[in-house]
Amino acid sequence: MKLKEKLNRHSPNQIWDEYCGFLTLSLDQYLHIQNRLMQEQIQLWCASALGKRILNGAQPKTVAEFRRVVPLTTYEDYADILLPRRSELLPAPPVTWVETTWEGGKRPIKAAPYTQGMIDTFRRNSIAVMLLASANGWGDFTIGDKVLSGLAPLPYLTGLMGLILDQEFQFTSMPPRETTTTMGFSERSKLGFKMALNKGIDYFFGMGSISYFISTQLTHIGGGSHGHIPLPTLLRYARAQNRARHENRELLPKDLFHLKGFVCAGTDNARYKDDLEHLWGVRPMELFAGTEATLVGTETWNRKDLYFFPDSCYYEFLPEEYIRSNDRHLPTITIDQVEPGCQYELVVTVFKGGAFARYRTGDMYRCMGFGDKDDHSTLPRFRYTDRIPSVIDIAGFTRITENSISEVIELSHLPIADWCAAKEFDSQTGHPYLRMYVELSASALTTQAVNEEVLRKHLEIYFNYLDSDYDNLKKILGMEPLQITFLRSGTYAEYRRRFANIPARINPSSEIRRALLSIQEDL
Repeated sequence: MKLKEKLNRHSPNQIWDEYCGFLTLSLDQYLHIQNRLMQEQIQLWCASALGKRILNGAQPKTVAEFRRVVPLTTYEDYADILLPRRSELLPAPPVTWVETTWEGGKRPIKAAPYTQGMIDTFRRNSIAVMLLASANGWGDFTIGDKVLSGLAPLPYLTGLMGLILDQEFQFTSMPPRETTTTMGFSERSKLGFKMALNKGIDYFFGMGSISYFISTQLTHIGGGSHGHIPLPTLLRYARAQNRARHENRELLPKDLFHLKGFVCAGTDNARYKDDLEHLWGVRPMELFAGTEATLVGTETWNRKDLYFFPDSCYYEFLPEEYIRSNDRHLPTITIDQVEPGCQYELVVTVFKGGAFARYRTGDMYRCMGFGDKDDHSTLPRFRYTDRIPSVIDIAGFTRITENSISEVIELSHLPIADWCAAKEFDSQTGHPYLRMYVELSASALTTQAVNEEVLRKHLEIYFNYLDSDYDNLKKILGMEPLQITFLRSGTYAEYRRRFANIPARINPSSEIRRALLSIQEDL
């Protein structure tokens, strides 16, 4: 029975308990679900050709044995099976495949199989997200039917969520879902804007960065020349303008619309939530998902911390001190062993015939405590912090690694003698960008042929060549994603002499960056 039918036949309390009741589980009940589903997955995974290859002769029977003998894995362990989509080698037959960015032009995509069991779980948890996003408290939810979407279409995971919710409730999606695969982002946004102004909005779904971009553009659609504009749209716009004028401020989306629910996905949402709340008068609720891991967690109506769904994956947590290590046998802990204030990389084994086992997601979470009276929960609460330090993810658009920057520098033939790069944040807006700390070769310094603007333009050519998402970052978000700091010749050599170590190329600590700047002032 689909959600639309359930809303007619069941009470709100029954619907809430079915989809959001996991919040009231005790930790013992939560672990029981985790271990039961993990036991089922162990049987499927170990019997598959993929599992046998990774197990290398081992035959674990229990969850403890599985964690002991299966090494931590990354996408490289699966690529030769998943990229050619060799379904016959997997634990269960997939019904669809989902894609995401991998690593620039060298390895452009990852593909992940989704079984029917995974889709069913994804469906149930997507509905939970929708209910929680529209709730004002425990069980107090409303359902609307008009959705403004800034989410990418299939084969991306966000497209799967849109498809599932349409099947469950027959939402009016703006823009229509059938147009999203044939139109570019700008075209989709304009069509969505026009429909929203005509019909209104109940829900807004998008990545934090994209939602911010859409929000800053939305209030300009009513002005200027846009062809025939229906009378209801003009009236809506006129009332909103009067409201803003009366309060002596600019027109904002909250003057035009009254959202029932606002959902953000992706990274760096925390950097946009305050701005989005100001624009819409509603604070976005974050969900947490990954192509390999599926939909794993959500915040609740209080928009503070997230809870992991018990039926998506088996969760393990790699302590922060091990995150930069590539050792495949690092110690992990389970969800009942996490400590408030500590940060971890999430490691998952996907249930219901999923391909990924003890998979390092590259996503970092901080445990914020256990339970919250407002959420009616005693479970561990988490907050997403960022990607692991070896990856620079800017606003959910692009994943920059040491390999990708090295390849850019090699292709460009620029006279760069040494470098490191870090994700930093604008002091005014708080929005993220990429900063490179660059030391030029002695020959470049003597000719004075390279300045910051020349270097940035040259590097951007090759970033765009290797990674189309980088180009989208600049075009769609209207931001300059690359900033460059020049260091004097010999800065890196002097750092190594003073500290007897080599700074990480990607995301060196703020202390290391300050040391480099201090050293170059001394030279």
